[in-house]
Amino acid sequence: MQLGDLFDLSLRGRRHSPALVCDAPDGTLRELTFGELDERAARLASLLGQRGLQPGDRVAIHLPNRLEFIDLFLACVRAGLVLVPVNVMYREREIAHIVGDADPRLVVTTAAGLGLFPAGCPVVDVEALAAEAATHPGRTGRIALDGDAPAAIVYTSGTTGRSKGAVLTHNNLAANASALVTCWRITSADRYLAVLPLFHVHGLGNGLCTWLATGCVMRLVERFDITRAAGWFRDFGPTLFFGVPTVYVRLLELPEATARAVGAGMRLFVSGSAPLPAHVLAAFHERYGHVILERYGMSETLMLTSNLLEGERRPGTVGYALPGVSVSLRDHAGDPVDAGVVAQVFVKGPAVFPGYWRNPGATGAAFHDGWFATGDLGQLDADGCLTLRGRATELIISGGFNVYPREIEEVLLEEPGVREAAVVGMPDERRGEVPVAFVVTDAGIDPDAIRVRCASKLASFKAPRAVVRLDALPRNAMGKLQKHLLPSVP
Repeated sequence: MQLGDLFDLSLRGRRHSPALVCDAPDGTLRELTFGELDERAARLASLLGQRGLQPGDRVAIHLPNRLEFIDLFLACVRAGLVLVPVNVMYREREIAHIVGDADPRLVVTTAAGLGLFPAGCPVVDVEALAAEAATHPGRTGRIALDGDAPAAIVYTSGTTGRSKGAVLTHNNLAANASALVTCWRITSADRYLAVLPLFHVHGLGNGLCTWLATGCVMRLVERFDITRAAGWFRDFGPTLFFGVPTVYVRLLELPEATARAVGAGMRLFVSGSAPLPAHVLAAFHERYGHVILERYGMSETLMLTSNLLEGERRPGTVGYALPGVSVSLRDHAGDPVDAGVVAQVFVKGPAVFPGYWRNPGATGAAFHDGWFATGDLGQLDADGCLTLRGRATELIISGGFNVYPREIEEVLLEEPGVREAAVVGMPDERRGEVPVAFVVTDAGIDPDAIRVRCASKLASFKAPRAVVRLDALPRNAMGKLQKHLLPSVP
C-alpha cells in the first residue's frame, strides 16, 4: 500500500468533512475540508510534473508550520516525489550541506529564506508557487509506486558532525501511523492541536500522518507560544496533543483554573523526543488531571515503544514495543543481555528505515544482522517495559531537537585563537539539555565573543549556552578526551 492509499481514506472518503483549521495571512482563521486539501494537492502535483519533476526526485521544504507545507507533502506523496524537510532554524552552512547531499530538484521557502540557499540552488518562493498552483488544473490518475519507495529524507545529525539523511519509505510512514492510530485509539472524533514543527518527524510522521489516516480535525499553529496556548485550547477544544518536555514545562505556567478546564476536554497528552522528568509528569497530573503518555522513537525508526493507553504509565519509562517492533538489549559483543541489565538498544520493525541517503558506509555501521543500533542505552523490565539510561553516543537532545557536539566543536575550532574545544550537554529545566562548550584558547580571547559568533553560524538550539575557557581539557594517559571530567556549569 502506498502512503496515499492510507491518506485517501480521509481525502476522498471524507471529502466534505472538516479537516484543517489554520491561520490565514490576514490573521483570521481558515477552515478547509479534506476534499479541498485533496484538490489543492492535485493542482500542485500537476504543476510540479509540468516543471519536469519525476518520481524519485527530491523536493526540499524550508517552511514553518503553514498550509503550504501540507500541500507540498500531499503533492509529493501523490506524485512519487521525495520530501526533504529542512529545519527553519538552520543557518547557511547547515542548509548548504543538506541541499548539497540531497540534490533536490526543487527547494521551496519563504521570501525571507531565499537568501539562505547557495547560488545555483533551484529555490522558489512559496507564495509564488502557491499562486501558480491555484490556477493549475488538477492532476488525475495515480503514480504506480512500490511501498518501499522513499517518501521522505529526514536529516539527523551524525557523530562526525555531518548530517545524514534517513530515508523513510511509504511503508515506514504508513506502518508508524497505523500502529499509533491503533495503540492510542485515534479516531475521526478526535481534535488534534498541532504545535510541533512539521519539519521534524514528531510533527510529520506522528502528527500529520495520523491526522490524515483517521480524518480527525487538526488545528495547525506556526509554533508553540505559551502566551497563546490557553486561547488555542479554549477556542479549538482539542482532545489530542503531542508535545516535547519543554512544551509541558511551559504548560505548567498556566493558571490552575485554566489547566483544569484544558484537562477536562482532553483525551490524551503524548510526550516524546526527549526524556520527560518525573517531577514534570507528577506536576502535570496534579494540575491537568492527566498522566502524560511517554513514547520512544528516532528519526531513523519512527516510533518504537509506548506506554499503555489503558494501563499503568510508569514514570521514567518509555513503555513497551509497538506492534511489529522487536527490541533487544545487547552488550559490547552484540550478545543479548538479561532483564534489568543496562545495554545498548537494538531494534527492528516495519517503521525502521532502510538506510542513509547515499551513505552505504553509515548504513552498514548502523545495522547488525538486521538490527538497527540506536546508540541509546536502556534497561528492560521482566515484563518488557523499557527505561532509557542515557546514550552510548554523545547526542544532546535540546527541546526535542538532536544536537551532536562534534558539529559545534568544528565551528568553535574555526575561531581564531581556539586550540581545543569540547561540547557537552548540561541539564536545563525547560529544554532538558543545552550544549555548553569548553575551550582552550590563546591569551586574550573572549569566550563570550566566541559564543556570540558561534550562535550566528548555527541554529539557535545548537548554539552553546555558555563558552567556558580552560587551561587544558581533561585527557587520559592515551590522550583521549574525558568529557565526564569537565566541570558543571550552573
